[in-house]
Amino acid sequence: MSSLAIVIVNYNTRELLRDCLTSIFAATSEHRIEVWVVDNASSDGSVGVVQQAFPSVHLIANTYNGGYAYANNLALRDILALPELSPARQGVSSDTPSLPDYVMLLNSDTVVPHQTIDGLIRYIEVRPDVGAVGPKLLLADGSLDLACRRAFPTPTTFIYHAVGLSRLFPRSPRFARYNMTYLDPDIEVEVDALVGACMLVRSSVVREVGLLDEQFFMYGEDLDWSHRIKQYGWRIMYAPHVIVHHYKRASSSQRPFASIRHFYHAMRVFHRKHYAATAPALFNITIEAGITLKEAWSLGRNFLRPAAARRVG
Repeated sequence: MSSLAIVIVNYNTRELLRDCLTSIFAATSEHRIEVWVVDNASSDGSVGVVQQAFPSVHLIANTYNGGYAYANNLALRDILALPELSPARQGVSSDTPSLPDYVMLLNSDTVVPHQTIDGLIRYIEVRPDVGAVGPKLLLADGSLDLACRRAFPTPTTFIYHAVGLSRLFPRSPRFARYNMTYLDPDIEVEVDALVGACMLVRSSVVREVGLLDEQFFMYGEDLDWSHRIKQYGWRIMYAPHVIVHHYKRASSSQRPFASIRHFYHAMRVFHRKHYAATAPALFNITIEAGITLKEAWSLGRNFLRPAAARRVG
């Protein structure tokens, strides 16, 4: 029997969080599962719901919203007994039985069907070279959440995506590489990156590559984490036989303009961290200018939309 710690970051999604937790506890599992909820200073009574309806959940109630990476790391530090980061658990060795075999990042706006968790664990258990695995994510309308299987946003991949070539040529392995729309969504495939809405990672891998980078407030931290996992030689897999339902943008839609700024800031951070040092200066200037133009376009377009229709991306 393996063990798993699920980390859910919540920001003002009380009812969706309730549905998410209900789905987790309703599904029987052959593995030992613990659930952690990190609340980023919600004002909608989310903390009370967790305390009253799900007393077995480990709850961290933040007094301010430090972002997605920051919140996940609060739980991961304690779960994985990182002595340099979790003073309360210093002296706990890496092979302590209480440490979980796997950790899962899961959004509060997801619903986990029966056998999903066991399906992901069974998948990774028989593939020792796989460091992380993610399911097929389905949106509320039944369509694929394209973010669940991605290539890294290299400068050329970003350009193809930003100028719309990926939409014009969705079946092109070259132009549609970022969201991999040229592949059947039911095909198991190795990917560059998963999405933090649902990704299962070996605990040993997290201890090896480190926690999420808190330069990313929201967006981009999953890409960066995947990049580091790949750098350490681990494979990352998309397993479409396992399904999770994702009611996307539940938190970001509450603050669309701030979320847009975080979205494009994440692009800048990712490019500067992973590509800028090896790219020509003029190319970097072009990429930065392109990100700024896309940000301005997105902000302006959202300003002209009715409030209910505003969104990120």
